[in-house]
Amino acid sequence: MDQQPGQGVGSLIERGLAIAVVGAVLLGILAVLQPFATAIMFGAILAIALWPLRDALVRRGLRPSLAATVLLLLILAAVVVPVLAIAPGLVEALNTGIVWGHDAMLRAPSTPPDWLAQLPLVGERVAAGWTHVAESRDNLGGLVAPYAARLQSLLLSVAGGLADSLLQLLLALVVAAMFWTTGEEIADSLRHAAGRIGGPTGVNALETAGGAVRSVAYGVVGTSLGQGVLAAIGFAIAGVPAATLLGFLTFVFSISQVLGPLVIVTWAGAAWWLFDSGQTGWAIFMALWGLLAISSSDNVVRPLLIKRGVDMPLSIVILGVFGGFVAFGFLGLFIGPVLLAVGLVMLRAWRAATPADAA
Repeated sequence: MDQQPGQGVGSLIERGLAIAVVGAVLLGILAVLQPFATAIMFGAILAIALWPLRDALVRRGLRPSLAATVLLLLILAAVVVPVLAIAPGLVEALNTGIVWGHDAMLRAPSTPPDWLAQLPLVGERVAAGWTHVAESRDNLGGLVAPYAARLQSLLLSVAGGLADSLLQLLLALVVAAMFWTTGEEIADSLRHAAGRIGGPTGVNALETAGGAVRSVAYGVVGTSLGQGVLAAIGFAIAGVPAATLLGFLTFVFSISQVLGPLVIVTWAGAAWWLFDSGQTGWAIFMALWGLLAISSSDNVVRPLLIKRGVDMPLSIVILGVFGGFVAFGFLGLFIGPVLLAVGLVMLRAWRAATPADAA
């Protein structure tokens, strides 16, 4: 029997209402999860990165919940134990650094070197700042006073950011533990959904996304760990005090990405301390070690570690890492390569498909 015109309009209205209801429910879900979006994404990344270790524990006879507990305790130990070991000497090291900086400022010549003022673009401004600081160094309180409010605001922002990061990290660990406990069911659901949407290409893209997340995680953590170890070795060879602490700070600065420029400050400050102590040879060694070994490894080792787990051209990996960071911040380091990897897999599958398959 042919469908009456009124029935067609009614069916169309019903479908529109169903789509509206589904859209409203999805918007509500997104609104509820939005405050925890960072923790959920980071927890998922952490779960994917450590999934091989979780699988190894399950194959040895541990229940998924017990394996998740073991991984959670290992991560807490890896983060908390080094902090507790280094924390007692951190305050003393900071005080020593402040005293050394104050003494170095008092010993600095009143007039800047001639070559400093001849530097292009910034030379005159840096020389003028040197002169201003030298004239006001007997009254450091007056020198800092105009910037006191800004410094206080900056310190409060940093403290708030650290507190928020710590909370997000704890939530991410809870999310990761949930994924480790019920990972098979979630993976099967995602594969089924990807297959329903994109067929074999969708499943392949999903697997590639998991490999990309794992590779980027290894690249970020592996590079940061390598930079911390190289920094500690260089500090120890040059005789810089608190070499282990400075190496750990280098690792923290590197893995945070946002504080990445402070890696240069760490080894450059050590080189300046050696130079100010009369150890010119070791100061030159520290500067070369920091420039060629510590900082250069970030641009060489990280893309190579990422590429090992993702069948992508190195240029695409680099573009995804840096473009993702610019677009999405820290999580963009993971999101950028994942999106490019999925797009590349879909492009390859489309090119390999025959016209009949595509139809």
